[in-house]
Amino acid sequence: MKTISLLGSTGSIGKSALDVISKNPKLFKINSLCANSDIKTLISQIYRFKPKYVAVFDESKRREIKKIIPGNVKLLSSGVEGLVDIVKYSDSDITIAAVTGSVGLLPILAAAQKNKRVCVANKEPMVMAGELIMNSAKKNKAEVIPIDSEPSAIFQSLKGFDTSNVKKFILTASGGPFYNYTGDFSGITPKMAVKHPKWKMGPKISVDSATLMNKGLEAIEIKNLFGMDISSIEVLIHPQSIVHSAVEFIDGSVIAQMSNPDMRIPIQYSLTYPDRINSSVKKLSLTDVSRLDFYKPDEKKFKALKLAKESAKKGGVYPAILNASNEKAVQMFLSGMIKFTDIVKAVEFALESWSGKNTNPDIADITEADDWARRKTEDFLKSKRS
Repeated sequence: MKTISLLGSTGSIGKSALDVISKNPKLFKINSLCANSDIKTLISQIYRFKPKYVAVFDESKRREIKKIIPGNVKLLSSGVEGLVDIVKYSDSDITIAAVTGSVGLLPILAAAQKNKRVCVANKEPMVMAGELIMNSAKKNKAEVIPIDSEPSAIFQSLKGFDTSNVKKFILTASGGPFYNYTGDFSGITPKMAVKHPKWKMGPKISVDSATLMNKGLEAIEIKNLFGMDISSIEVLIHPQSIVHSAVEFIDGSVIAQMSNPDMRIPIQYSLTYPDRINSSVKKLSLTDVSRLDFYKPDEKKFKALKLAKESAKKGGVYPAILNASNEKAVQMFLSGMIKFTDIVKAVEFALESWSGKNTNPDIADITEADDWARRKTEDFLKSKRS
């Protein structure tokens, strides 16, 4: 039986992971749970899965849950410290990183420093410091397995193959809610942006899907996960979300992973790899699907993709700046401070403003660039008001 630490247990990925785990009680046992602020859901998870360790990111919510948490459960620190403590103290066989944003960087690094498995749904750290994470994992003989459906599809398609035989990765995207939208993009509201046509996700990743920044971040993540050049990653819009991504090999063969859009499939595979086990997920019927469409994305309409590719080519801290600025800009959009069209403008503003170090950055350089990018993105708002 494998013990599991789940970082981000109350989010959509976390809940799907717990569903997989609950259906396989002879294979997996929850050792630790961590949530941001939804302590009502967390408490119900604690009583059901009986973890040894729990962490709550929000300090005020941590104080609140401290009064009602069972006495046999150890409550760890709040903030990023609590996430790292979960990894250090629980010593689980598998760590699932399903938190949102850059806060997952240090816990993923901590997990990569152990001779264990880390299943990554939190793409932002892989964008910010993917090379450092993968180098650490290689040094410590840790496994890094992607959970996001597209990187997982590439991981599954590559099984048994060396990337030296790969010509390119084909990264698919649903297109989000606005791929065929003909209205005024500047009038798009947060409510419209978070309504994804295929997936039920949190607000931040839903907005990223709407701008196609999510696909740009995934391209950088995949570059770092598999050691491929960004120019060897092709993004295609695939509205049906059946082909989750594919690998084209040098002999002209293309191997793709297909399934109904359900995150429990890549989550389960990340836990059972290299084996596969039965699941309760609805099986794919190609006759029901009938057709599969693919289109090249319009990078003038969705400039986030272009910015992501440029950041990957520049390397160094630029991907971290891209990610941090985007996080801040999305936050400002969801708060009603800027327009939907300002998200990419704010990110571009931050990227063009950087003049600092960009050679062989360490974790301190990356976190410094991250902090700087968030402040610079706030400056964009000030510039609009002046």
